[in-house]
Amino acid sequence: MIIDLRSDTFTKPSPAMLEAMFTAKVGDDVFGEDPTVNELESIAAKMFQMEEAVFCPSGTMTNQIAIKCHTQPGQEIICEKLSHVYIYEGGGIAFNSNCQVKPIEGNRGRITSEEVVEAINPNDIHKASTGLVSLENTANRGGGSCYDFKEIIKIKAICLDNNLPLHLDGARLWNAMVANGENAMQYGEIFDSISICLSKGLGTPVGSLLLGKKDFIKKARRIRKVFGGGMRQAGYLAAAGIYALENNIQRLAQDHQHIKQIAAALVKKDFVGTIMPVETNILIFELKGRFTAKSFEKELAQSGIYTIAISPTQIRMVTHLDVTEKMVSQLISIIETL
Repeated sequence: MIIDLRSDTFTKPSPAMLEAMFTAKVGDDVFGEDPTVNELESIAAKMFQMEEAVFCPSGTMTNQIAIKCHTQPGQEIICEKLSHVYIYEGGGIAFNSNCQVKPIEGNRGRITSEEVVEAINPNDIHKASTGLVSLENTANRGGGSCYDFKEIIKIKAICLDNNLPLHLDGARLWNAMVANGENAMQYGEIFDSISICLSKGLGTPVGSLLLGKKDFIKKARRIRKVFGGGMRQAGYLAAAGIYALENNIQRLAQDHQHIKQIAAALVKKDFVGTIMPVETNILIFELKGRFTAKSFEKELAQSGIYTIAISPTQIRMVTHLDVTEKMVSQLISIIETL
């Protein structure tokens, strides 16, 4: 039995999701004529009470499109130093938007309104003008940490006071909402743009959505085309997204429970150091003593358990819909023998 905990991007479509894909009605989405893509975009926009949405191949693309829409070349983007848009998108901010980043040393991938205020540049010709604030919820490198929504409201107030747009990298926003009892409309009221991923915890094979106002999404579609993200009969993929939104959101709580069970087994071991607080479906912990991160990764791989070393001392595990209760029990049993 293979237990793949490297990422929630390793999920495969369920038989029911595949059936939805096989029976999808399709057209040419670049012409705006794919009915299933149009339906998915409409469903997502209504969920967040935002005006429109655009379907893209990846979360990296939706983030990069949003950044390019919001900024002008030479501006500066405020984000936490471990943000996906900064460290995991191939230098896209510089390459695509000709902008620089002011990374903030936050708390487990999250920043505060006070930190945002301090990071905004004055009106000084020697400094780049601040063009955008970007948050990530949940924060991947923060161990799936979630923002306190009250802090997001404070950050929004700072953005309004300084005429700055606020973007959300919500690749795992569904996890945050399920963990904290929040709803999509709360986020739609606050953010100028939101990127949401369908191919992580929700289990689709491909796809993310960018949400915003009508004029913003019109501009985003043009940039999507320039980036090479215009797809043709994309309804086969969009059908998986519709199925996921209708069936796979609330079940994320099971993934959260599974990762907490794994963390409870690890905390008892003398070779495990600091474990980041577990809030959603991501577990990051340190190795010490007889294991390095790489040697621990190899040890588990011998038993068919795949994890990922994200630093010389840290391992990341991520649960998802393809990780069953039986798999979690098997992993815990192996941990107990180490």
